[in-house]
Amino acid sequence: MPAYNAEKTLERTLADIPKGSADEIILVDDASKDHTAALAQKLGLKVFVHPKNLGYGGNQKTCYTNALADGADIVVMLHPDYQYDPRVVPYLSGLIKDDICDIVLATRIRTRVEALKGGMPAYKYFFNRLLTLVENLFLGLNLSEYHTGYRAFSRKALEAIPWQENSNDFVFDQEILIQASYFGLRIGEIPVPAKYFDEASSINFSRSLKYGLETLWAVLKYIAAVLKIYKSPIFRNINR
Repeated sequence: MPAYNAEKTLERTLADIPKGSADEIILVDDASKDHTAALAQKLGLKVFVHPKNLGYGGNQKTCYTNALADGADIVVMLHPDYQYDPRVVPYLSGLIKDDICDIVLATRIRTRVEALKGGMPAYKYFFNRLLTLVENLFLGLNLSEYHTGYRAFSRKALEAIPWQENSNDFVFDQEILIQASYFGLRIGEIPVPAKYFDEASSINFSRSLKYGLETLWAVLKYIAAVLKIYKSPIFRNINR
């Protein structure tokens, strides 16, 4: 759980995770201004606290580093802000456990009506569709969306991808999927209801615009690597 100011929603999120679907729950607090870390410790989670805010990507790096160090075979990232339905956790991990996928995404875009009814701002829906179209075109995939923050990884995937080289900002989510495509990993997806409300984390328009441009830049780096024009460090083979 990459957490930032999630004190109001953490307990609800945990309560809806199906019993027995996780051996351990790790929460990384990215220098929250509320009592997220204290509450997580009270609830029995394994907690790591950043002394200063590193950003969403930096938070994930700490999450995956510690999950792998603890011997995890499957890692599910679930935001503690209760935006995504925690009941989907065993379905995400199940596709990896059965060796069907290396990475599984929980997609919010089953239908346009459902996504907008759940509260997704219209501009976010538009840019989601546009960026997803571009990424599918150049990566050779056919995903319904790349921009969900609810996803599961096999240990194999996390050990094959040089995600430590990625941005500490929100574009980390795109870089790791673009890397997965580059390294030939199997990516699947299942639908998940998502809701937008005051306590649910969401970036504003200007941050969304920056994220979109950085996503396009990551796609260009992918194209350059495939064409052997230039290989960015995010595509280096860490097994050699």
